[in-house]
Amino acid sequence: MATIYNVHPDTPQVRRIEEIREALQRGAVVLYPTDTVYAIGCDLNAKSAVERVRRIKQLSNDKPLTFLCSSLSNIADYAYVSDPAYRIMRHLIPGPYTFLLPATKLVPRLVMNPKRKTTGIRVPDHPVCSAMLKALGNPIISTSAHLVDEETDGQPKTKTNPGISRFELFDQLDKLVDVIVDDGSEPGYQVSSILDLTSEEPILVRKGLGWEAVTAWAAEVS
Repeated sequence: MATIYNVHPDTPQVRRIEEIREALQRGAVVLYPTDTVYAIGCDLNAKSAVERVRRIKQLSNDKPLTFLCSSLSNIADYAYVSDPAYRIMRHLIPGPYTFLLPATKLVPRLVMNPKRKTTGIRVPDHPVCSAMLKALGNPIISTSAHLVDEETDGQPKTKTNPGISRFELFDQLDKLVDVIVDDGSEPGYQVSSILDLTSEEPILVRKGLGWEAVTAWAAEVS
């Protein structure tokens, strides 16, 4: 059974965050809330934990994994950021955006896209995530914890069809993860917007949360 840590959504308790940090450093797989959906993750550098995340989500090794960074300067350690990409990211982060960027050697092969040598990185706008990242000092894997459930008949969750509660999600994953971080929020249904910044012209790959701000800003600067 997973250990559940109840944390305050706005001012997470230092002791709780330290306990979560210690678990991550031991190679724990964690279910935690983000500014989009609940995510399954682990320390980016914990190979065995990354492999477990892949098994839980049934992801093949050629499927890249997104990870969370604490700041724009932290992203620069794990990705090559061009000047145009930097300007875009500085305007948007922190927030519900995933940036596809060329990976540096610090990104484990098990995480990146093996063909393109790219990686997906986020800087979340979420107090609990930020506290976890700051305490750990490493990026944290972030893959959606959404699982198929009977209530939604396997259909994607929407605003009018929000799907399962957090307690049902916890029950589904209780035996698969080591730690559950509960800040009292219910699972979100909207994913992040994905921006491909690997070339000179940014490409909006997926419209998720915040995509209107991306298009509005792009129109303004052009």
